[in-house]
Amino acid sequence: MTTPLLLLRAVQLGVQIGAMDLLTIGNINDMYTEMQNDEKQGAYSTLASQEDFDRF
Repeated sequence: MTTPLLLLRAVQLGVQIGAMDLLTIGNINDMYTEMQNDEKQGAYSTLASQEDFDRF
């Protein structure tokens, strides 16, 4: 990941510069991935039931 891409992701997430000292590149990537997943329609349309967990 390049520095400009890291800063772009931080801006897209609304992370302030002061908080950048507390976060790693991995944290920013994870937060961005979760943000993308949250915006996707129908991403979690199927939920596991107790029977599914029992079979697992």
